[in-house]
Amino acid sequence: PQYTNVDYPIPYDPPYVPRENPCGAYVTRFTVAEDRVSMRCHLNFEGVDSAYYVWVNGTLIGYSQVSHASAEWDITAHIHAGENELAVLVLKWCDGTYLEDQDKFRMSGIFRDVYLVYRPEQHLRDFTVLTPLSGNAAVTVKPQFSGEPFAVTYTLTDATGRAVAETVGDSEVSLPVEAPHLWSAEDPYLYTLTMTYADESIAVCVGLREIHTENGVVYVNGQNIKFRGANRHDSDPVTGFAISKEQALTDLRLMKQHNINAIRTSHYPNAPWFMELCDRYGFYVIDEGDLETHGVLSLYEGQSKYYLASNDPLFREAILDRVKLLYERDKNHAAVVLWSVGNESGCGESVEAAWTWLKHTDPTRLTHYESIRHYPEDRAPDLTHLDVISGMYHSEEGICRFLSEQAALDAAQRKPFVLCEYCHAMGNGPGDLEQYQQLFMAHDNLCGGFVWEWCDHAIYKGVDEKSGKPMYWYGGDHGEFPHSGNFCMDGLVYPDRTPHVGLLEFKNVLRPLRIRRDEDGRFIARNILDFTNARDFIGIRYELVCDGVIAQNGDLPTPDIAPHGEAVLPLSLDIPSGHVFIRFRLFQTVSTALCEAGHELGFEEIELTPFVAKQPAAPSNSCGIRYERTNRTITINGPDFHYVYNTFTGLFDRLTVNGIERLEQPMGMEIFRAPTNNDRYINNKWNGANYRHVVPRAYDTDVEVTTEGIVLRTAWSLAAPARQPVVRGESVWTVYTDGRIALQMEVSKYPGAPFLPRFGLRFVLPESAAQVQYLGRGPYENYVDKHHASYTGIFETTVENLHEDYLFPQENGSHGACEWLTLSDGTATWRVDATVAPFSFNASPYTVEMLSSSAHPYELEKSGHTILHIDYQQSGVGSHSCGPELAVQWRLNGPDFTFGFLLTL
Repeated sequence: PQYTNVDYPIPYDPPYVPRENPCGAYVTRFTVAEDRVSMRCHLNFEGVDSAYYVWVNGTLIGYSQVSHASAEWDITAHIHAGENELAVLVLKWCDGTYLEDQDKFRMSGIFRDVYLVYRPEQHLRDFTVLTPLSGNAAVTVKPQFSGEPFAVTYTLTDATGRAVAETVGDSEVSLPVEAPHLWSAEDPYLYTLTMTYADESIAVCVGLREIHTENGVVYVNGQNIKFRGANRHDSDPVTGFAISKEQALTDLRLMKQHNINAIRTSHYPNAPWFMELCDRYGFYVIDEGDLETHGVLSLYEGQSKYYLASNDPLFREAILDRVKLLYERDKNHAAVVLWSVGNESGCGESVEAAWTWLKHTDPTRLTHYESIRHYPEDRAPDLTHLDVISGMYHSEEGICRFLSEQAALDAAQRKPFVLCEYCHAMGNGPGDLEQYQQLFMAHDNLCGGFVWEWCDHAIYKGVDEKSGKPMYWYGGDHGEFPHSGNFCMDGLVYPDRTPHVGLLEFKNVLRPLRIRRDEDGRFIARNILDFTNARDFIGIRYELVCDGVIAQNGDLPTPDIAPHGEAVLPLSLDIPSGHVFIRFRLFQTVSTALCEAGHELGFEEIELTPFVAKQPAAPSNSCGIRYERTNRTITINGPDFHYVYNTFTGLFDRLTVNGIERLEQPMGMEIFRAPTNNDRYINNKWNGANYRHVVPRAYDTDVEVTTEGIVLRTAWSLAAPARQPVVRGESVWTVYTDGRIALQMEVSKYPGAPFLPRFGLRFVLPESAAQVQYLGRGPYENYVDKHHASYTGIFETTVENLHEDYLFPQENGSHGACEWLTLSDGTATWRVDATVAPFSFNASPYTVEMLSSSAHPYELEKSGHTILHIDYQQSGVGSHSCGPELAVQWRLNGPDFTFGFLLTL
């Protein structure tokens, strides 16, 4: 296995490939029955990477390439009754390798089905099904015959088996359908078309639907729709890209359960039967040709020659061939609503010719191609036959520019915009799903997007004996060159299809009902579905949550809300005092093919009263408390506690209660985090600013004794070698007579420094402090820009369960909007209460340094401590591993903020 994203695995020297070209030689035997010899016999290969020669009984039958396309030979003259031999020689590389530079593991061989099909001498060779809805709905069939045309009986039955139309003909026929039940992703209703003649009966499922654009808006069956999609490879950590229907159904079931309605087959046609599943279970599909020439970006000319291969006459017929193979294989599937020429190949004349051919051949679907911005200097592309403008990873600003440009055009010239890739779901992320969804919902010209991507790609290597964890290898782990490291770990699910938190986030962002509270206190529900009345599909339960506890709940009748419509929910409330939220849980009221009734569709949480910070109460006792000061320390002693404050750092070195040391290392002040995959670019700036190496420096500390305790005021800074202080502040620590410790910090960030990964304090606690309870957002990890899968409540868990074991270790497990937190070993307890604003926390068996320096989770060794971070905030996670820079509103960039909490031991 070799994982590479952009780089070609061979030198760029078309049409040549290395002379040392690895091959696989395959031989099998098959038996032909006596009564089959008189029939036509077709040998089919559905997928072979990358090229191959075929022999039957020692005779060379032919050669084929295009890895993800079907190939077929008539081998009637080369077989005989009894045992026959099939031999195949597969080449790792061919000139098609230059056109198949997709972002995936490169593996060679026969990876899809190989089979024989016996046909009568005269037979229906092919057919094209059309489903016009304008005027009178009908199913139109255009047949192709192996020889002279002959009469075929065409019967159309509905889902109950009732015949709705029948005719006989030897050429194009039309079967009218009265009161048609239309196909959509929400209601994938299928008719069955049966074509019968003397020796055969052929059945195919047909969905009646139309797709078109008008005034820059995409319509299916006359309704403005949105693609809520994901990019999908045929991929598995054990079987590679040899995928069974059961494996594919696992993907589709998970997608339906997480509100996904569309798939882009990145970046080649998926298995042929995959389209049947999408027809049956309801997914809109961008069906993509087996074309990508991304590797030209690695050439000496780089970006300026992005179109090099797709503009090369050498490849013109090959590129057209790939598009024709795509169309002919998948043309009869209702799920296919957009044809895509290919991916990331620049905009040379060949791809323009390909989308023009597609539009002329099939005007019933839309055409799509992303790389239109990269064309030769001497010519701009003709976009007449391209229906949809698409982009990858555009920022909000970039999308708004597109909308402004389109608004200036005449209505007939406007085109819809789709993000064929967005929200790069790599590692801990993506963090900008809601931001994009708000844009999609606000503008009809934005027809949605497809998250990159569905699953992490990796090779399963068994279980690590030491850690007991599964071992997944990515780029470079096999010693391959070139490789693209762990850039293949960018999915919404792990390789074994366990959902990432990012998929749970996506699910709730795509919830089918959006609820808001208006200025009159009413709750307004908006139906996001395109074809389904909310009353017929969605149930609603509400929970009134006060200070993390459900104070009231109940079921609500779902109003009559047409698709894209709004209605007031029948709910009036008496809001109690405290920090109050209302949460509306949405569930499915009817069973569908892949989701049972009762399945949760998502939730809406609305804050009804704001958080009010509670100042520490005065101590209930006035026991004596005293301090001693040296050049380096201030020691504070109470009746049952002994604290040591370091005047060099402005932090506590020791916290001893009832003779038990509660800190295993001195407190630390932290601005760094283990970089996430989405931090890959900003991390260069963080490293350039030496954020990993900052140390606290206290300038002076004043001590004041009050009736409530001892107050320490310290001016401090955080600075790294060769840099000025990045953060300055003043801390006020109050040690109460009962041993509680309150902190309030006034913090200023140096304006010229990069935004901070985080700001907070680090505590190294005993490993036994492993039981966690908190009031905040949970139960899943969450960040300022990635929290829509979590809700407010009181949660109990363990430090180990807070850790998210990403396949490339990184920052994980943070929980925001916390009002209080406890960690306990069953006897001793740490409690942290918010006194200024809710905080975020992270409790882990691993240090930032351990997470930063490990390449695989099975290499991590527990620190032997509980590492607790109490943060003012972390910066968001975004999707900048491939997407736009983290949005400004999610950056911890100061300039000034206040941070505080109360610590009770």
